Amino acid sequence: MARTEQTTLGIGMVGYAFMGAAHSQGWRTVGRVFDLPMRPVLAAVCGRDRAAVRAAADKHGWADAETDWRDLVARDDVQVVDICTPGDSHAEIAIAALEAGKHVLCEKPLANSVEEAEAMASAARRAREQGVVAMVGFNYRRTPAMAFARRMVEEGRIGAFRHVRISYLQDWLVDPEFPLTWRLEREHAGSGALGDLGAHIVDLAQYLSGETLVGVSAIAETFVRERPLPGGGSRGTVTVDDAVLFTGRLASGALAFFEATRMAAGRKNSLRLELNGERGSLAFDLERLNELSFHDHTEPVASAGFRRILVTEPDHPYLEAWWPPGHALGYEHTFVHQARDLVEAIATGSDPSPSFADGLQVQRVLAAVEESAEKNAVYTPVPAQEVP
Repeated sequence: MARTEQTTLGIGMVGYAFMGAAHSQGWRTVGRVFDLPMRPVLAAVCGRDRAAVRAAADKHGWADAETDWRDLVARDDVQVVDICTPGDSHAEIAIAALEAGKHVLCEKPLANSVEEAEAMASAARRAREQGVVAMVGFNYRRTPAMAFARRMVEEGRIGAFRHVRISYLQDWLVDPEFPLTWRLEREHAGSGALGDLGAHIVDLAQYLSGETLVGVSAIAETFVRERPLPGGGSRGTVTVDDAVLFTGRLASGALAFFEATRMAAGRKNSLRLELNGERGSLAFDLERLNELSFHDHTEPVASAGFRRILVTEPDHPYLEAWWPPGHALGYEHTFVHQARDLVEAIATGSDPSPSFADGLQVQRVLAAVEESAEKNAVYTPVPAQEVP
């Protein structure tokens, strides 16, 4: 489709904490690195605390600050609404923005429930008919190594899938005196390690394989059930999981294993995966995010084995605009790449990926995992229904 003639793209962001800072970095940097069809302009950021959001605007380069997301959505200088809030507000903000004709980028997981995700996906489909697009922020797809792994899978380099195994481990909740935050309350976060970390690895498994998960069997645990309330004094109840393990089956019959925890002492942000196929294997470690390990099982056994691919060449995904070969990228660059892909989709009128429909599929898997864990690991199918 033809590119739009509009030369600037006003960005309005709701939320300004950790993810807000990361998204700000992406929007602030993308036009300085990539040759874009439209120039993102950081129009306004929104948060409930007037002084804090004004400080965040000044720090991260936003022209203005709002304290009500409805005012941000209504602004004439905002064409994209970027949602970086806790999950309990995703649906309301996203649907309102889409109905107002604004493009939407929403952090993962898409929502706190399948019902909310279905409503968001339906709103996105209606908006798409009017030329408005919506995308979910699964940023790990945007590491060059992951995008290159996807390309290798598409090219048949590992053949038909046999196994996918992924773990995402953190340790920030190991201390039982760590305070009770919104991420530990179901009404705000939806789930614990499952939604926070598990959403990422479910998306990566489906993205890399090109398949959907059709069923799961899961166990989950909350190891610390009460934590101090912020500010000290009394304690509050943790209402989400600390850790979850589950197996799954892909549509082709390939088997998958997942582990997500925020209680793995010594693991700060450890995301590791391996894909095994009939012709070879691929492995990735986020702590070495510029590398892939590849085994070609068609080579003679005497010389075959895993080899390291340094994913920093101009021919690798996203690298054409960055540094000379061998000069590594980092975590923050995934948000720059995310911004680039969304701007390109808006400018060309194409469908962004991952879409809200993709986010809904992940939400269905998460719901099946919770249902299975509640039934002591009973195998639970993942519904394969269309967007309502």
